Amino acid sequence: MANERQLTHAPHGHVLTNTAVWSPDSQWIVYDTRSDPAGEVFDGDAIEMVNARTGEVRVLYRSCNGARCGVATFHPRENKVVFILGPEHPTPDWQYAPHHRQGVMVDVDRPGVARNLDARDIVPPFTRGALRGGSHVHVFSPDGSLASFTYEDHVLATLGNVPGDYDSNQRNIGVSFPRPVHVPKSHPRNHDGEFFSVLVTRTAANPTPATNESSRAFEEAWVGTDGYIRPDGTRQRLAIAFQGHVVTATGETMAEVFLVDLPDDLTAPGEGPLEGTRTRAPFRPKGTTQRRLTHTEDRKFPGIQGPRHWLRSSPDGSRIAFLMRDGAGVVQLWTISPNGGDPVQLTRNRWDIASAFTWAPDGRLIAHVMDNSIFLTDVKTGRSNRITPRAADSDSPLPQACVVSPEGRSIAYVRRVRDGRATNNQVFVTSCAPPDTP
Repeated sequence: MANERQLTHAPHGHVLTNTAVWSPDSQWIVYDTRSDPAGEVFDGDAIEMVNARTGEVRVLYRSCNGARCGVATFHPRENKVVFILGPEHPTPDWQYAPHHRQGVMVDVDRPGVARNLDARDIVPPFTRGALRGGSHVHVFSPDGSLASFTYEDHVLATLGNVPGDYDSNQRNIGVSFPRPVHVPKSHPRNHDGEFFSVLVTRTAANPTPATNESSRAFEEAWVGTDGYIRPDGTRQRLAIAFQGHVVTATGETMAEVFLVDLPDDLTAPGEGPLEGTRTRAPFRPKGTTQRRLTHTEDRKFPGIQGPRHWLRSSPDGSRIAFLMRDGAGVVQLWTISPNGGDPVQLTRNRWDIASAFTWAPDGRLIAHVMDNSIFLTDVKTGRSNRITPRAADSDSPLPQACVVSPEGRSIAYVRRVRDGRATNNQVFVTSCAPPDTP
């Protein structure tokens, strides 16, 4: 059984994002300082990183002017970190909210200097490539050329109860790529960005029951390190798997697995303007196609279930992993092909999978929390092996993150640690020991 090491000790919160917390060289782990165990209260004021070997801590960014920051991830090839920044100088009409946040980047070699990832323009006529609201959980594609995010729209949110025909503000998924976007300073919350951003999913305000319409797109993942192979043998280079809320024939809402294939050119308008209109959400680029992969409404325990988690793809792109209950009601790992078909049950454990999860870079193992321990599941056999000793309920590894390093030798996660009268989240690591311990 592998040893675990506590890396952080400061008397404040430490929250890991569910993926991409390791630097490209697997030496550093980035985190934010939100105070509550689950990170649901967005009150962190710093982005920090800790050295996985020495325990050295460096502050990368400290927010100011009333802003808060969090949900940090590394670029896969460069020493850059992207994270959420809330509004500086918040006002009664512009507080932190899903549609009032933005993505910013910091160079590890230039701490304290944040650059805008996405641009914002909330005054018509809107600017192509700029968002009209807030972005969240920015994750770079494996080659670092694009960043995905979830999005909510300020323009549509402010329509509120105003009578009229307009789109609802619903969570969707977008992508950004390096291309500067300049916007007019027609509103104090407008700002330029270094990346061009577009939405790539489409949702329906009131999905028709028993159809493939979705009211919410969320918890996404890039598919493969280089996309996936279609049934005809050709390669789809860019694709994102995500959870979507559908409505069953009996009127129940549940999450299913969806996929969106992206075109190589993300700047060509499709059914409408990329920047949207006063009453319509931004439209997807031409050539974007969205598909529902799972249809689990007839199962005893339908839909994606278990702890909050993000879908995760195998490195070769052939399998998309998610959590769902088996016939006995136990949360297990399942996979499905990006080309569709029936879901395949991977694990048959007696305990629920209890966390978000990540694949090892060689595609052979998946790391997750279960029964108050870190486990590694062998993807070929489905066998889950305990890596760390079972902890008490009070200091079990938390469910938000269990992240394998890029070189595949270590796993980062968070546990609650009591120090005197205070209890705080602290960052731990353990090695990816050979899966030979039952």
